[in-house]
Amino acid sequence: MKIYKAKSFAKINLVLHVTGKLNKLHKIESIVKFIQLHDLITIKRAKGNKHKISFNGSFSKNIKKNNTVDNLFKILDDKNLLNNKKFQINVKKNIPQEAGLGGGSMNAATILNFFIKKNFIKISQKKILKITNLIGSDVILGINPTSTILSSNGAIKRFLKCSNFYTLLVRPNFGCSTKKIYSGVKKFSKPVLNNPNKNMLNLRLLLKYENALEKIAFSKYQNLEKLKLFLEKLNQPLFVRMTGSGSVLVAYYQRKRDCELAKVKFKRKFRNYWCNTSKTI
Repeated sequence: MKIYKAKSFAKINLVLHVTGKLNKLHKIESIVKFIQLHDLITIKRAKGNKHKISFNGSFSKNIKKNNTVDNLFKILDDKNLLNNKKFQINVKKNIPQEAGLGGGSMNAATILNFFIKKNFIKISQKKILKITNLIGSDVILGINPTSTILSSNGAIKRFLKCSNFYTLLVRPNFGCSTKKIYSGVKKFSKPVLNNPNKNMLNLRLLLKYENALEKIAFSKYQNLEKLKLFLEKLNQPLFVRMTGSGSVLVAYYQRKRDCELAKVKFKRKFRNYWCNTSKTI
């Protein structure tokens, strides 16, 4: 029986603005990149009449039964898109949870993308969007993991051959609840990414924008702000910003050596915190 392996890359939000609310869900615009840090997914056909889904690895504890991978298979089976074929899936979790790195969402996207590319599923772009939206609003980003601008009107524009960064990712020994962070949103930003172009990925503009959820996270988790101030002094990063709704903070560097040295200095001070260096892809 053939065994397939697929890398499920972590995403980072370089910019995130909340622009409004629609049907109780927040509307956002964001500039997203993917990094080399990934979960490893093993896929093979399963015997019997049930899918077999398992998780292992550093961040596999406390994954709910009603997770993104389970939800994807429920949707595919309900629509009979797999023609009653069953699969055995193992996800080796290297991406932390409650981190703002989209680990679970990207797992679902990677598996769906695999089925499409290997012709297990034949499906239109419109249906792909419908399926991904049933799992989570950011799942669609992982269908083609590259530099992406998500506009507040829901449009997605992808860009190839963009400048890359070396990143130092840091997670304190607590996660941030997405629900808790978004419940703190009291005002909305005016959309600035509705006409996406490659220039928006330039450093000058990235410095001008922000992650609007940062201030809310800092007010609820005060150690995060102290952590950001510490990172800003480590080997002169280009900038430091929280990704998603946290709790991971990302320091961006132009040179690999500066990034690696920053990691060494960080580990001396915060031995119990998770940290990782990774290049954008």
